[in-house]
Amino acid sequence: MTRPDGEGLTDEERYDQGMVVRREVLSDAHVDRAIAGTTELTADFQDFITRVAWGDVWSRPGLDRRSRSIAVLTSLIAHGHHEELAMHVRAALRNGLTVDEIREVILQSAVYSGVPAANTAFRVANEVLAEETS
Repeated sequence: MTRPDGEGLTDEERYDQGMVVRREVLSDAHVDRAIAGTTELTADFQDFITRVAWGDVWSRPGLDRRSRSIAVLTSLIAHGHHEELAMHVRAALRNGLTVDEIREVILQSAVYSGVPAANTAFRVANEVLAEETS
């Protein structure tokens, strides 16, 4: 398989595009905190996730953001990434998922990722939803 036709985006354009999407999905406040917490150790990682995760993958036209949120929630549940799960439950709400749909994603994950993983995901989601509705 070869690379798609065209010049492609520069690293700067990928970063800029990624920052727009990252802010739309996670919120300005979240991204501002992440950027403010950048250290010499984490600077390359912040650049990487902005360019690659947000500028390349989240910016692709093949899935809408709701679908990407469903995929991310499922993966985070399966791998036990609870801190990231809380952040992406918030993002899923921003991307238009309802509480009922988030419930269904977690329930579906119980079948394939295990009851303990889903149990923890329900706890994390409850905490996030309580914060978001208060």
